[in-house]
Amino acid sequence: MADARAAADGGADRLEIVRDIRRGGLTPPVALVAAIAAAVTLPLRVMVRENDGYETDPSEVPALQRAAVQFARMGVDGLVAGFSRGGSPSIGDLSLVLDAAPGVPVTFHRAFDSVSDPLTAIDLLARIPQVDGILTSGGEGTAEARCARLRDYSARAGARLAIVAGGGVDEEAFALFAKAACVQVIHVGRAARDGQDPEGPVSAASVRRLRDLADR
Repeated sequence: MADARAAADGGADRLEIVRDIRRGGLTPPVALVAAIAAAVTLPLRVMVRENDGYETDPSEVPALQRAAVQFARMGVDGLVAGFSRGGSPSIGDLSLVLDAAPGVPVTFHRAFDSVSDPLTAIDLLARIPQVDGILTSGGEGTAEARCARLRDYSARAGARLAIVAGGGVDEEAFALFAKAACVQVIHVGRAARDGQDPEGPVSAASVRRLRDLADR
């Protein structure tokens, strides 16, 4: 709860809730989501993911569906989910999960970064009504190169869905992305935490500094 309160105090717009951050973020306990929802008024996006890869298998689907239903009933702002297979978004696997919680908005997470044709993937995901955003690092390379890709992704997505910059976004990259306006939404992890430790406590001061960069 302390992390959620610190993020809210620092001026965050939304929270993403996960467990096992060192594994890229997995489905959190329902009790934790409920406690955070009671502690802050920020919109919550909740991860639905059972392993630290980008594929899933039939044995995991029931757990993913149960989690989606439980979080939807809690009235969260949305889910974070996504799968890829063979260099393309795994639309079938995603649909199995989303069918359990129709109408709940979904951010397609960084499985997007494993696809071989990002622009075509954007078109495919934009056809799914529940998907309202894609979380992506913008690929490898410098912050400038990533920003250029993110701008291309945003142009392709248009008004259909939001491109959310996330993954390896330190304060320098954040400042560049915000100034260049290559995306309208930036997701941070380490940059919001003391000492850039992925498991360190969220710092309200760090979040506020990022908030100020975005506002400028």
